[in-house]
Amino acid sequence: MTGSKPMKNELRYPDGRTIICKAWDTDQDGEYLMVEHRMTQKGAINGPHWHPVLTERFMIEQGTIHFKVDGDVMAAGPGSIVSVWPRQVHQFWKEDDELLVMRHEIRPPGNHWRMFELIHKLETEGLMNRKGIPRNPLWLGAAWASMDGYIAGPPRFVQKVLLGGLGRLAKAFGYKV
Repeated sequence: MTGSKPMKNELRYPDGRTIICKAWDTDQDGEYLMVEHRMTQKGAINGPHWHPVLTERFMIEQGTIHFKVDGDVMAAGPGSIVSVWPRQVHQFWKEDDELLVMRHEIRPPGNHWRMFELIHKLETEGLMNRKGIPRNPLWLGAAWASMDGYIAGPPRFVQKVLLGGLGRLAKAFGYKV
């Protein structure tokens, strides 16, 4: 297995979001993680980022979510499927207060569930700022190390040196989920 299996199958965030691990398995196409996102809050879910090897597929069951993938913006509603391939810069957000139910498949799973658990921990313990960024630089490094990818914008080598260095320090000092 490429990542660590869920300690809990359901994460309830302070803002009401829920992420549920629906499956972590292997099929003819390899290992995958399937989660369900349930959320009502509007605003950014994440910032622009990309993954070197992960493929993500989002299946909208209820509500509407907006995606930006390699510069193309789209609104996705019930029945929509949005695929994001390795190296595509992507982000998503909600513009309304309606319930969104979205299935999210990650192939291979990498550290994605660990990232969800870490962000859950940081939000639950009040360790994030209003923009959803960890206040403590070591937690920022730990979060970056768990995302299986890169933030769009800063050069990859800069992220590896600065954020990767913070991630290694965080690990050395025992920062973990």
